[in-house]
Amino acid sequence: MSEDENTKEEEKEQEAEEKPVEPTPRFDPETLGQGLAEKNGDDDAIYVDDMYGDWFLDYASYVILERAVPHADDGLKPVQRRILHSMKELEDGRYNKVANVIGNTMKYHPHGDASIGDAMIQLGQKDLLIDTQGNWGNVLTGDSAAAPRYIEARLTPFALEVIFSPKVTTWASSYDGRNKEPVTFPVKFPVLLAQGAEGIAVGLSTKILPHNFIEILDAMIDGLRKNPISLLPDFPQGGIADCTDYNGGARGGRVRVRARIEKVKKHLLKITEIPFGTTTTSLIDSILSANDKSKIKIAKIEDNTAEFVEIMVHLPSTVSAEDALPALYAFTDCEVSLAPNACVIQHNHPQFLSVNDLVKSSAELTRELLRQELEIKLGELQEKWHFASLEKIFIEKRIYRDIEKEETWEGVISAVDKGLKPYVKIFKRAITQDDILRLLEIRIKRISKFDSFRADEQIKGFEDEIEEVEGHLAQMTRYAIRYLKELKKKYGKGKERKTEISRSEDGELVPFDKIVASQVVVANETLYLNRKDGFAGYSLKKDEAIEKCSTLDDVIVFGKDGVMKVMKIADKMFVGKSPLRVSVFRRDDQKVYNMVYRDGKSGRLYAKKFKIGGVTRDKEYPLFKTHSKSRIFFFAVHDSEKKNSNILVHLDPELKRVREKVIEFDFAWLEIQGRGVKGSTLTAHKVDRVVNAPRENGDDSPEGEEKKPDQPEKPEPAKSAEKKPEPPKEKPAPATAKEPAKEAESESPNPKQGKDQVTFDFEGN
Repeated sequence: MSEDENTKEEEKEQEAEEKPVEPTPRFDPETLGQGLAEKNGDDDAIYVDDMYGDWFLDYASYVILERAVPHADDGLKPVQRRILHSMKELEDGRYNKVANVIGNTMKYHPHGDASIGDAMIQLGQKDLLIDTQGNWGNVLTGDSAAAPRYIEARLTPFALEVIFSPKVTTWASSYDGRNKEPVTFPVKFPVLLAQGAEGIAVGLSTKILPHNFIEILDAMIDGLRKNPISLLPDFPQGGIADCTDYNGGARGGRVRVRARIEKVKKHLLKITEIPFGTTTTSLIDSILSANDKSKIKIAKIEDNTAEFVEIMVHLPSTVSAEDALPALYAFTDCEVSLAPNACVIQHNHPQFLSVNDLVKSSAELTRELLRQELEIKLGELQEKWHFASLEKIFIEKRIYRDIEKEETWEGVISAVDKGLKPYVKIFKRAITQDDILRLLEIRIKRISKFDSFRADEQIKGFEDEIEEVEGHLAQMTRYAIRYLKELKKKYGKGKERKTEISRSEDGELVPFDKIVASQVVVANETLYLNRKDGFAGYSLKKDEAIEKCSTLDDVIVFGKDGVMKVMKIADKMFVGKSPLRVSVFRRDDQKVYNMVYRDGKSGRLYAKKFKIGGVTRDKEYPLFKTHSKSRIFFFAVHDSEKKNSNILVHLDPELKRVREKVIEFDFAWLEIQGRGVKGSTLTAHKVDRVVNAPRENGDDSPEGEEKKPDQPEKPEPAKSAEKKPEPPKEKPAPATAKEPAKEAESESPNPKQGKDQVTFDFEGN
């Protein structure tokens, strides 16, 4: 390559280096779509992100409306509605194979036989709408049902009466357009509240607890009478329920359900009823798991469940039934918490309602459906009366003979119409051509055997029925209440409440006794501490024993650097070398902490009194600003606010301008603040040490004080002041010089110390 060519190449490289580098464009669907639209000259381009947005919304709407959430009108999901519609098509009074019902339902439900079979099994286990035969599983034990070809089903009389009414049903085409299916059933009973419902959709979920059949009808009657409604859940498994926070079944409420446990012997318990949502298998597994984790102690479990629940819990000789009972509620599925979330489809949109709202709307819907049925029945009776009257006149007045002379069909119709005109006023509607055609279809045999007396009785019967129906329509509320009472009388037998509600003697709802897990857990471990190496845990058997604990406890650690930390207890964990305090931490503790420290930046001495408050596990909380010269001079713990530390602050004896070398301070002068506050200033002078002040007569000595012996005190001036300092408001108490004798007394350990305070004095800081 020549020199000229080399020069040109170098110039090009230099220009490329000087030219700013454009950033690599990021992928943006909207920008891409706009670019393609400009390139193709299309202003109506559909962007990819818009397409995905539409598809997701369509899918979410489909899951909510067509799969997971029940409808408020009939309380059914689409698959349940299609199963019942299919069973009505096959209804002949006899049992049908479930496999046949599933096959017929597939004409309406496009999601396969498995989903239909599972939904039908769940419906059958509710024992309300489907009469079952064969092995349909067991809700108590969790056993599954037999294959669909082995079990049979038919609609119950209750379902036939309250679910189906074709004349007031709105119909729609099935997914393939070949059949008709109901949009919703005209249900005259809140099936949703009786059976309960649970489902998860896109972005929302529903959980409606089951309620008692009889109590639902009573609540509907109260709703029609405009009385207050009080409806509480009732579970097929029984148990005991705390409904103080039920909140009318609205979102945000909560129900606690406990198993019914009986004391058989001193060391033997029997579980006879289990909480809703559990099975005997899951309950036993939870008890065994709690035993493995040393939360409870059991010797043996026997499951004798058949038709009724019977689980025998054998306890070791060291554990009584009274002690084991709260532990079972705290650590096993013997107590569960349920959160109702009544989400239903109403007006083609998901709505969050309360149980009381559902009862009221169901009562009003029942009254409206009954009104529609009565109006349809009234119209049918009027049509029957109309034709019976026409037939009587047609035959008795021999109008049929007028047609003999007519030669054309139009003439025949005209002759009959002319013969009926004198009697038009007795009818409630006009006589149509269809009426005349029906008259002309009457056979001669019927005309020849016509009985006028029997015809009058028939017409009179129609008139009585019409009058009765019109009376019902005039008093629809009373009619609806009578209908609901008849349902209760007809189908209420054997549907008494199974779940006991926790109430007081006067009938008021009362909550369960509060069980604190940390208090009922078996405290079979001991917390040990190795101060030298900085390790703690319940496996360090050879080190210093701190206190009894359990594997559920937390440990709070205060370090010499003023950092606090809460940790989950373990067999061995690092807590820092030479910690100030290591103890079991309970979140409901009311312990009060007294502390004196030196701020490394300013050199001032501060005092603070605080409680722990809320903490996050494994997070470090500094009690003061971190600095290399910051030191803790005093740290004490008290069980309550009534007890406080009384200290003496010894200033550096070499301070020449300060005459009073001892400051007395009582933490009772301070208010309890947060752990992160700076505190009150004690002094800005150099401090030698801080010790506990002596107590008069030893009566007010702090309990549990563990105090390290002080080093021999340096000589101080023998000046004293008899005046006692006033409690400070924002500033510390004034310094008070003490006699040397009293100072020596303060350094000796107090013989009457108790057990709720641990004190650390730091010297040479």
